[in-house]
Amino acid sequence: MTVEALMGRQIADYDPPVRGDPITGERYYAQRWADAEWAHVWTKVWHVGGMAADLMDAGDFLTHNLGRESVVMVKQADGSVRAFYNACLHRGYRLAWAEVGGAPQLVCGYHGWRYDPDGTLAHVQDPDDFPGGNPCGKHKLSEIRCEVWGGFVWFNMDTDAASLRDWLGAQVHDHLAQWGMEKMTRVYAVTSDVPCNWKIVRDNFNESYHLPTLHPEIATVINDRVEDCEFRIYPDTGHNMMRMPGLQPSARYPTHQVLDLPLAQALEYWELDPKAYEGNAMAARDAIAQQKRKLGAAKGYSHYGHMGDTEIVDYFHFTLWPNITFTMWPDGVQLLRSEPHPTDPERCIFDHWFMAHRIGDTDEVIGPNGPTPLEPVDRERIVFGEKTLGVVADQDLSVAIGQQLGLHSKGFRGGILANQEKRVQFFHEKLNDVCGIHD
Repeated sequence: MTVEALMGRQIADYDPPVRGDPITGERYYAQRWADAEWAHVWTKVWHVGGMAADLMDAGDFLTHNLGRESVVMVKQADGSVRAFYNACLHRGYRLAWAEVGGAPQLVCGYHGWRYDPDGTLAHVQDPDDFPGGNPCGKHKLSEIRCEVWGGFVWFNMDTDAASLRDWLGAQVHDHLAQWGMEKMTRVYAVTSDVPCNWKIVRDNFNESYHLPTLHPEIATVINDRVEDCEFRIYPDTGHNMMRMPGLQPSARYPTHQVLDLPLAQALEYWELDPKAYEGNAMAARDAIAQQKRKLGAAKGYSHYGHMGDTEIVDYFHFTLWPNITFTMWPDGVQLLRSEPHPTDPERCIFDHWFMAHRIGDTDEVIGPNGPTPLEPVDRERIVFGEKTLGVVADQDLSVAIGQQLGLHSKGFRGGILANQEKRVQFFHEKLNDVCGIHD
């Protein structure tokens, strides 16, 4: 796979060559890979720690556990947010246990040490019983990088890391900004301990080759034919993007001009006659795009005024190196994230969130599971297999266990990838380089 082997509507500047390194099965289960990823990946990149909307007042905090590490992000009196390792300086006890909370000070439940929101040690028991005198005011929690952007609180454990904007890259940063995520409400949030390595989830979201097999139901409203999709790899950052035309049947099938009910309903909503598109369903996308421009503001879609013509009808999948996917809908965004399990390389922590704009005066939005109340929710932890992680996410994860097992087989020899799976290849070659493992 080189720049000459185009992937759909690939643009040469975003189609860097790849070496063709074997994607070894060992990387999905070996401890040496997990150790290298912790040292060279997880402690060096920006992570989403939580929703900025949950931090209203000084002293409000978020916690996020990543591997065996825990980070607490605290709202300051000046409105900024600072992040610290979530461990008491005294004997290492974890300070904050709630995912979302608030208090004038962080209090250690072991010996009662207290820290101000800026991390300064403010109170200890028996302060005069320390060799160097009262330690209060002399010590602070270990601080790490923290920024607020896109409605999220982000942190980075590398104190020398580039800014969040630089890590995102100007193109990705500015493109994502079109959707106005900071104005959205998180209406769905589930997390689960999933029986597969985190990279299996990443590989899935780095390609659309699986859509006809795992997600056949979307073929009536999303055009996944590779020739009609657009793919971009951003070699300087490791991020990538895929755009699939929305409000258009999949052109990979001979029935692509057949108008099915979901697309007919969309035409009606945007005040178009479905009968005019019977036998010509592919034309619905452009017609609806024009109506969205004409009627969007009056129907409550004011956010369209800040978005491009393709952004208001198509689906954009941004995968941020190494483990966050933002799937951008015209009216909302899914966050799909896989993080390393604290102890087992053959498991991961999977998150699925959905954030949405308010449309007019409605108190309901259309999310991954259909109509959903427009109200903020806390993250729900569920046992894998006992409750849905979202219809499409369930379909994706339905193959995870079988793949985790198969990657142990001597019969797997490093993968045979189609050109449209080049983002998978690029991801693993970057991982090889960053981890320093090439065998």
